[in-house]
Order: sequence, then C-alpha cells, then structure tokens
Amino acid sequence: MAAARLLARQALAEFLGSAGLVTVVVGSGIAARRLSPDDVGLQLLENALATGAGLVALILAFGPVSGGHFNPVVTLADRFFGGVTDRQVAAYLPAQLVGGVIGAIAANLMFDLPAVTVSGKDRSGGGLWFSEVLATFGLIVLIFALVRAGRAALAPFAVGAYITAAYWWSSSTSFANPMIDLARTLSDTFAGIAPASVPMFLVAQLVGGALAVAVVAVLYPTVAAVAEDVVVPREAP
Repeated sequence: MAAARLLARQALAEFLGSAGLVTVVVGSGIAARRLSPDDVGLQLLENALATGAGLVALILAFGPVSGGHFNPVVTLADRFFGGVTDRQVAAYLPAQLVGGVIGAIAANLMFDLPAVTVSGKDRSGGGLWFSEVLATFGLIVLIFALVRAGRAALAPFAVGAYITAAYWWSSSTSFANPMIDLARTLSDTFAGIAPASVPMFLVAQLVGGALAVAVVAVLYPTVAAVAEDVVVPREAP
C-alpha cells in the first residue's frame, strides 16, 4: 500500500507539472502575440522568459515528489540510469501526456479561445529536425550530468536557463519534449504545431535523447553522492 500511495503521488506530481508547463508555454505565447502583435522577436522573448521561469518554479514545486520530469525523454533516460522503475515509467508517461492536454485546454480557455483549436502551424524541414536533436541532446546531457555529478540541486535553475537560451539558439525554438509536441497541437496560437509536423519532432527528440544517454554514460560512469532532498524518489520497499 505504501508503494502504491507513493506512485500515485508521483504520477500526480508529473500530471500537475506537465499541465503547468504547457499552460505556461501556450498561455505566454498567446499573451505575447496579443501584447506585441507587430514584433515577432519580442513575442519570442516574452514566451522564452516565461517558459524558463515557469520551469524553475514547477521543478522546485514538484521535483521533490517525482523528480520533476514533465518530459517522456527525461523519464526514459532516467529509467536507463536506474533512477526510476518500470512501474514509475508506466505511471509517469500517461500522467505527463494527460497533463499536457489539460494544460493546453486551460491556456486556450484562459484567453477566451475554444478549448481545443487544432494548430495549423507547419514546423517541418531538415534544419528543424536537426535542431530538435541538438536541443534534446543538450537538455538530457545537462540534467543527468548534474544528477550524476551530485549537483542535482542546481537542475531547476540550469534547466530553466537552458530552455530560455534554447528558444533562441535553436531554429525549432527547442520543443525537446514529446509531451509538449502533442499538447501544442491543441492550440492554434503562437506556440502551436501542426499534427502532421509532430512525428518527425518525436523521432528527432528520441534520437537526441539516446545520443545524450550514451554521452552521459561515458562521461559519468559512476554517480556521486547526493543530498537526500534532491535524490529522485524511488518506490518504497
């Protein structure tokens, strides 16, 4: 029973964190378009800053419960390194996806849009796919390098800073998250992505994640001691 309760709490944390992340991404994109209708660069800056700050807050809030993944690639990478179990993966992934859907709907409704507006924004091309490989690679390396070096307490701030920067240095504006891909299809707004563009984004992100796992395994073959308050929670025995 204790293990089941812990798993339920962790799944709830992943659901809430994923919903919050998508609400921040999509909501700030809508707000940016309305506040700065004639300046796309300013819109992107507003969207990036809100997303980075939101990520820090969400990871700090929910990380102590579930590890603050909010991203299927992070969860799968953590499974490879033994940070979560198969049962946790089976709970985390649907919680993340459902949370993302709820977050997109919430953002649409906040700005008086229909609950679901399927995006028509095409994001296709070799440059964008390569960008997603690199963006996801960098994110996964960053997270697990910090964790395995015993510096996981820095992860919320490092991840927020990385994503804020990656909005600008990557041609795809760094989705780097399959959950985000799927959720953004439900909002035909600044942050949206057409459903037809999603499959290649998913492939690119999985490739980037796999490459990152290989690099981290070579660079950090052992795990340094970490403080109890930042260790990714395991199931209770």
